[in-house]
Amino acid sequence: MGLKDDLDRYREVGEQRRQDLSAFIQYGDLGQSRPDSVRIPIKIVDLPAFEYAQQDMGGVGQGEGAEEGDQVDAGQPEQGEGDDDGDPGEEGEEHEYYEMDPEEFAQELDEELGLDLEPKGKKVIEEVEGDFTDITRSGPSSTLDFERLFKEGLKRKLAMDFDGEYIREALKVDGWGPAKVYEWARGENVPVSRAWIEDAYEEIPRDERGTWDSIEKMEENVDRESTAQRIRREGVDKIPFRQEDERYRYPEIEKEREKNVVVVNIRDVSGSMRQKKRELVERTFTPLDWYLQGKYDNAEFVYIAHDADAWEVEREDFFGIRSGGGTRISSAYELAMERLEEAYPWAEWNRYVFAAGDSENSSNDTEENVVPLMEQIPANLHAYVETQPSGNAINATHAEEVERHFRDSDNVAVAYVTSPEDVTDAIYEILSTEDEA
Repeated sequence: MGLKDDLDRYREVGEQRRQDLSAFIQYGDLGQSRPDSVRIPIKIVDLPAFEYAQQDMGGVGQGEGAEEGDQVDAGQPEQGEGDDDGDPGEEGEEHEYYEMDPEEFAQELDEELGLDLEPKGKKVIEEVEGDFTDITRSGPSSTLDFERLFKEGLKRKLAMDFDGEYIREALKVDGWGPAKVYEWARGENVPVSRAWIEDAYEEIPRDERGTWDSIEKMEENVDRESTAQRIRREGVDKIPFRQEDERYRYPEIEKEREKNVVVVNIRDVSGSMRQKKRELVERTFTPLDWYLQGKYDNAEFVYIAHDADAWEVEREDFFGIRSGGGTRISSAYELAMERLEEAYPWAEWNRYVFAAGDSENSSNDTEENVVPLMEQIPANLHAYVETQPSGNAINATHAEEVERHFRDSDNVAVAYVTSPEDVTDAIYEILSTEDEA
């Protein structure tokens, strides 16, 4: 392998290696990203460089005042630009960033976790005329469906058509008159009228009316021509159109629906929610926000913090708030229901309600209040994420109660996160629950 191959390899490593998506979610610096731009670190790989020594610093070779083979002191190389202070390794590892929008993030997370959420369009934003596929019985002549009219007329002609010559031969059977022939024709399913037979009988010369001794003799000697054979031979002169056959085309009205979503993020900010628990909530909720923003045309977010009471906050404050109060999770669901009904009707919006905390709740609040509220709030998906880095506390029962009550539901997910390693599993548990719905 030559020097050029070495350089190419270094460049390939540098361009290729951004942080793995799962590792980024579990351990990366999520704070470097913005809601519309996910920034994933790329480790900088320094490419080797070659510098030519000054002529007076020596070397091996020919030059003025030197003969071939003379040894010359190499001297010390000059410091490269920006290297005047510090020894190698003193600085922290440098990074650049690979930026992706939420749509690309969602696609990569689908591949990483094996997900494929198909967003539903709800709110009608426009009604447009589509193809002329719908049919009505009246309309302007320019929209008359002539092909359909022709087919209906042709079907009628085929149903009404019969071999007239064959019927005339039956009228020549000895002793048969119009009444007998009409009765015979009905038995043969020939669609001929009594009036037609009577007219045809009058046209037959009297000396030909006894040509055949019996109908069997006539059938043996006269071939009956089918309608298809006759049309191929003679073509079609007339098509019996009727007004009831007329159909008029008009455009199908297509409703353009916007794939929009509102995500309600709820977080317990009571005194028990210390830093590690808050960080686990952030690592779980932030990728969920990016994912849903990337999946839908329009995404809006509501952030609700609660202790014993609940209040709406801005996103930049959501993950850092901590209060000293107790916990009543139902207060957050009461506020969530109020905000959703006020601004995000279920008929027009996809809804996701995500809550997180350490599963500690005031006595009986989960069973008596939270569960009924979750049942009253229509949503694509409800989820609760329990964050307990040191294991379950004795009174941390909220997640278990929710899971037990909704065990047969297809739109409620419960996930347990005790460390960053659990985050991607929790995200899969949440998103795959709706994927199966």
